[in-house]
Amino acid sequence: MNSTLKLFFAALFTFAVALYVEFFMGNIPNKEYLILASLFGAYMAMNIGANDVANNVGPAVGSGALTMFWAIAIAAIFEFLGAILAGGNVVGTIKKGIISIDAFGGDPMIFVETMSAALLAAALWLNLATWLKAPVSTTHSIVGGVMGAGIVAGGFSIVSWSTMGAIVASWVVSPLLGGIIAAIILYIIKSKILYQDDKITAARTVVPWLVAFMVAVFTGYLLLKGLKHVWGDIVPFIPFVTNGPKPSFLLVLFLGVLFGVASYFLVRPRIEKRIALIGDMRSDLNTLFTIPLIFSGALLSFAHGANDVANAIGPLAAVADALVRQGVEIEASIPLWVMIVGGAGIAIGLGLYGPRLIRTVGSEITELDQMRAFSIMMAAAITVLIASQLGLPVSSTHIAVGGIFGVGFLREWLDSKQANEKQKKLNIEAERLEQLKVALDEVDEDNYKEQIELLDAIKGQKKKVKKIKKVLREAYIKRGMVKKIIAAWLITVPASAVLSAIIFFVLKGISS
Repeated sequence: MNSTLKLFFAALFTFAVALYVEFFMGNIPNKEYLILASLFGAYMAMNIGANDVANNVGPAVGSGALTMFWAIAIAAIFEFLGAILAGGNVVGTIKKGIISIDAFGGDPMIFVETMSAALLAAALWLNLATWLKAPVSTTHSIVGGVMGAGIVAGGFSIVSWSTMGAIVASWVVSPLLGGIIAAIILYIIKSKILYQDDKITAARTVVPWLVAFMVAVFTGYLLLKGLKHVWGDIVPFIPFVTNGPKPSFLLVLFLGVLFGVASYFLVRPRIEKRIALIGDMRSDLNTLFTIPLIFSGALLSFAHGANDVANAIGPLAAVADALVRQGVEIEASIPLWVMIVGGAGIAIGLGLYGPRLIRTVGSEITELDQMRAFSIMMAAAITVLIASQLGLPVSSTHIAVGGIFGVGFLREWLDSKQANEKQKKLNIEAERLEQLKVALDEVDEDNYKEQIELLDAIKGQKKKVKKIKKVLREAYIKRGMVKKIIAAWLITVPASAVLSAIIFFVLKGISS
């Protein structure tokens, strides 16, 4: 599909949302602001789909476990289902409590302009990041947007700087935890299967346990992340479970172990049957991880839809609530039409523009196969579980990309034998460079022609050595891509904040 057609479908979706608000939302005060916010919300939802969802299915596509078509289809379906079924009925009007609600003095229009500016700013930043092939946090984008417009509306004092400090901490905590856990899981797979003399027997023993562990982890992940907004509605149907804001640790542990053990006995005969049909090559053993990768991508997408849809519909629902009530509340109910805008927008954005970031996450940072992708997906779920219990601030985007970094650097560290040939070549060329330098020192000072020739040779040799070093470094992980992504992470909040402040001034000027 060419870019013009993609733009047409994206515009058609936003136009349809605006038409719905115009004709079906009744006569509410300042309705034009709700129309504007709905346009921004639809645009934001599509950008979430284009950028953030890549983390859920990118490793599966890069490893060859899923084609691009099926990855997009599965992710779109489960993102939509997560948003609609588990997105919740209410949402906080101020994302992450980043600014005080008292800043608006009860004036709904200042609040509406702030939320609208935050939505558009976050969407614009995500759009730019997607174009630059940089996976960034949609949560940090909207937080920056709310902060920027909030500061303009009420001053620096209204910002919760402790919350901002936690967000800054997540820039380090998220990728570090994700990278370490992904590297540990991959190392276990390598040492217990690939480095064994009898790989078939090792795989027959280890893979069922890995799948059981995955099921246990994702059971907990689904309970704590995928269903947290609707947990109160589910509790009445579960015997012996007391009501609460989220499942208890003991319940999560019990259900995780229960489903994990059950899956072990269910999966083991199927894996043994599959192993009987394959060889002991790494490519053959990789196929054992294909089905787990598909399930993990679907569950990650469901949980993502249930949680990150709030980055688009939260401010939109807050605007709708403020205009209907003519006041500002801490929480706002989420109308069904707003939920559909969020879920459908994410699915549409993923289908139209998702492949760009899916390719980046899946293949443009480091080379992935099913085992490596499995390690990354597992790390994403485990890190979130650990962080939720410890109260650590984490970003799902940073965790997933950090997992890719961890896998790449582990490969570089472990596969030193494969790097030996390149290193030998580097040593030879470096020795040649030193010989040229020695020759230059021995040349007669009056022999300018020979000096110039040696200087040119040294210059060319330096370039050659530098090129070999770069190839050696980037054989496993592309440093340039790592630097670009980290830079994008660092400027997400300030970039969204500045954009939001500018947009707030424009909206304020229009309304004056």
